[in-house]
Amino acid sequence: MAATQSNAIQSLYPSTKFYFVLFCMVSVFIIPNYWYAYAILPLCMVLSYFAGCFKQFSNLSLKALSLIVVFIFILQSFFYPGTDVVWSFGIFAIKREGILFSLALTSKIVAIGSAFILFFRTTNVKDMTYALERLGIPPKVTFILLATLQIIPEMKKLTYVIMDAQRTRGVETEGKLSVRIKAFLPTISPLILGSIANTEERVLTLESRAFTANVKKTSLYTVHKTNADRIIAAILALLLIIIIAGRVVL
Repeated sequence: MAATQSNAIQSLYPSTKFYFVLFCMVSVFIIPNYWYAYAILPLCMVLSYFAGCFKQFSNLSLKALSLIVVFIFILQSFFYPGTDVVWSFGIFAIKREGILFSLALTSKIVAIGSAFILFFRTTNVKDMTYALERLGIPPKVTFILLATLQIIPEMKKLTYVIMDAQRTRGVETEGKLSVRIKAFLPTISPLILGSIANTEERVLTLESRAFTANVKKTSLYTVHKTNADRIIAAILALLLIIIIAGRVVL
């Protein structure tokens, strides 16, 4: 059974999308201008729009990156060593060297973080594990990766199910923070037990499918590379070579 995706970006082979992540990671360290690194975020936003996940990407990027960027920027601006003081108050002083270092550091974090977020928002976990198995990664390793990436969404889904069950029994789950905490505490026990039960069911399912058998594995789920994947990989490689050559020459 071949994988079906809703648009051209999501239908790209997982390694092709990861090449873009690698391109962003390498290029931001080669090009010293922090404006280039910051520009990767709006580029990823445009790509997420065409991939049909703009809202999810934007929300996750803002939540995951904004707090880290602001914290690092403030910390480095005040405490990075330098002599060119821009603003001071008592023992605290913002130095020009600290601002420049903060811009360089946070821009790289934003670029790499946004590229990774876009990769995981546009790549199905099954596609990624299948691609890793095609590269020769043992199925046990890919299963561990798959289980790790799915554990948080599954526990979140199970929590919603338990909370809905609590509401059907007349338990108040909305309102003040104290009310929410009081409603959440009884869900911990069934959440843990449900996770253990799901793990046991998964083990039995794997054994029934001869997961540990020392034979060549086959898969009904397949993902294929297309000419678009090869063209994009070649373009990214060419751009990276041009950037490296330009950096060496200049």
